[in-house]
Amino acid sequence: METVVSRKLYEAMFLVDSAQAADWDATITTLKDVLKRADAEIVSIRKWDDRRLAYEIGRKNRGMYILCYFRADGEKIQEIERAVQLSERIMRVLILSAEQMTAEDIEKDTPASRAEKEAVAGEAKDQKPDGEAKAQKADEDGERESPVI
Repeated sequence: METVVSRKLYEAMFLVDSAQAADWDATITTLKDVLKRADAEIVSIRKWDDRRLAYEIGRKNRGMYILCYFRADGEKIQEIERAVQLSERIMRVLILSAEQMTAEDIEKDTPASRAEKEAVAGEAKDQKPDGEAKAQKADEDGERESPVI
């Protein structure tokens, strides 16, 4: 007789040392390996934010928070938490049930993605020469005068 395993949606907030998180590919590979060993299916994984910690953890005072949504068997959660405790790269993890989350909730902007979008928008604005930006604004407002010939 086969047992049907119900895979539930979970939200995990991983805390990684900021210095080690600079190597983003290695950090993501570590997280994916931990989840893969627990037979979890990753739904979404992204940077949350890089912040100063309220207290030192292992002589570290800054950390990169990584938000991850995954589907897994509830019995595997302890296995994931144990793997994090043994990991040298991951400092902490908090795993919560996220069954009530919608796809829209999962894809909401994180502080890191908002900062990235603002930086890109700021760069685009800075790349226009000042006079050109004012002229474009005047054209949009209908206030620009015709050139005198």
